[in-house]
Amino acid sequence: MNSQPPFDRCAVLAGLGTCLPSRIVTNDDLARRLDTSHEWIHQRTGIARRRVAALGTETAHLAEAAARAALASAERTSCDLVVVATTTPDRACPATAPRVASALGLTGAAAFDLAAVCSGFVYALAVASSMIEAGTCRNALVIGAELYSTIIDPEDRGTAIIFGDGAGAAYLEQGSRSDPGAMLEHDLGSDGDGRDLITIPPGERYLRMRGREVYVQAVPAMTDSALRVAKSAGWQNGDIDAFVGHQANIRILRSVAKRLGLPEERVITNIEDVGNTAAASIPLALASAAEQHRLRPGDRLVLTAFGGGLTWGSTALTWPGIRPCTAD
Repeated sequence: MNSQPPFDRCAVLAGLGTCLPSRIVTNDDLARRLDTSHEWIHQRTGIARRRVAALGTETAHLAEAAARAALASAERTSCDLVVVATTTPDRACPATAPRVASALGLTGAAAFDLAAVCSGFVYALAVASSMIEAGTCRNALVIGAELYSTIIDPEDRGTAIIFGDGAGAAYLEQGSRSDPGAMLEHDLGSDGDGRDLITIPPGERYLRMRGREVYVQAVPAMTDSALRVAKSAGWQNGDIDAFVGHQANIRILRSVAKRLGLPEERVITNIEDVGNTAAASIPLALASAAEQHRLRPGDRLVLTAFGGGLTWGSTALTWPGIRPCTAD
């Protein structure tokens, strides 16, 4: 029986786990087969290297490893709900999440995939948090896992330089809004008229992206969403201690931060080391910041993402001071 009154019940971040493939692909590696250079890529994207999974790796493998790390971080062994946010499910049917749940020994837990491309992790946080607040479940694993190397045209300079593979997972449990790690507010949105800007066209294998148009759409959408969620949490812009945006492009992150009036030291980035990992990017960036001691218990965080669909979303939370775990 839960002890929190319904109006105070809240999902709380209790654990964070990550999994990155061991293989590193540098800009110089790509320059050997593409008409580009390290300088050109780094200047335009902020990316220097990305991780690429070995042949035979499946999304479920990365998701399971990140989830195990999140359970270890939270010092828990079970949960009621598993949500996998991914653009690269192992099969069109069934979903990847039930397989991940079974691999974790969580047979019987509710499990499903969520498809919102790069906004997937923020969407999944909102869904899982709402289910915890409603009392439908007591705790949840929210996983962002991607194998973009399987859907990227290796000869397309517009996408091959940007995306990487990886997974990140958060363990949420029931608590109150005053608890460290409380998921305070969520903001979600979409615009299907932009569905062709980031897409795998029907009958094709590879992702196509119209980068310049995506930039024009992403900056105001992420800014407005971040402002809305901060206002809902009762915060002014200056109250935001750390802005954790989807690691799509360093110029997008800097533009959004500038519009929010945030100094560079409050902007969390790890895009240089892992590239754009889509639904995995926010938990990976969070873990990186925590490992570098850039986050303090009680810090007010805004997470913001933008992706295909078009979709966007934000979450406002307080940092609980947890120690992330990394998969072996």
